[in-house]
Amino acid sequence: MKITVFNGSPRGKRSITNMIVNEFIEGAKKASAEVENIFLVDKKIECCRGCFTCWVKTPGKCVINDDMEKLISKFVSSNIVVFATPLYVDNVSGIMKNFMDRLIPILDPHSEIDNCEHRHLLRIKKMPKFAVISNSGFPEQSHFQVLRLLFNRINRNLQTEIVAEIYRWGGPILIDHSSNYKTVSSDYFKLVQVAGKELVELGELSVKTKRELEKPLISSEDYLKKLNEDFDAAIEKYNKK
Repeated sequence: MKITVFNGSPRGKRSITNMIVNEFIEGAKKASAEVENIFLVDKKIECCRGCFTCWVKTPGKCVINDDMEKLISKFVSSNIVVFATPLYVDNVSGIMKNFMDRLIPILDPHSEIDNCEHRHLLRIKKMPKFAVISNSGFPEQSHFQVLRLLFNRINRNLQTEIVAEIYRWGGPILIDHSSNYKTVSSDYFKLVQVAGKELVELGELSVKTKRELEKPLISSEDYLKKLNEDFDAAIEKYNKK
């Protein structure tokens, strides 16, 4: 099985998102999957120009000469594609949005009606299955509502299925190495490894793993207190420079 992670964090390898991705990859590799983690921040990806050239003049080929042609090749040759992004303004990061917009060449401009709604035909023979990994600094799982709906719609329009969703609120806890949170982080990362392994072996996440992934790391009240204290400390440290 070939899994390609398109990592949309502006902080790349140093990001909390990537910490979660690394554990997921570790689990997937234990199940003998071939996994590639691509950092979009390191790629040249211009904004879609909305010119329709890839639909009417050069079908399937974008007029922009950047890294997207190679990225699309990796996308379509994967069994599973993982969209990894921090939560920015209730949505994907800007880098990830540019990448998603530039996937348009894989679609045919003609439409069909499916369940009373129009959608484009696919230009490629088979769409990879999708997984989503995201983290948020807010202390509630409800902040991922827009992201869940977004990928549900993309799943429908691109005629594929979402086989895993890992949404982690309170992401900053995972980079706090104090004794209060070390065990919490370790247990969560082990669970993410289980998720990666299950996805390869079962083709989806078990009900138990889904349930465990959604559980709070700490109470929202304790997290909110910690978050505000951490920002106060950071502001004070900066102002002393």
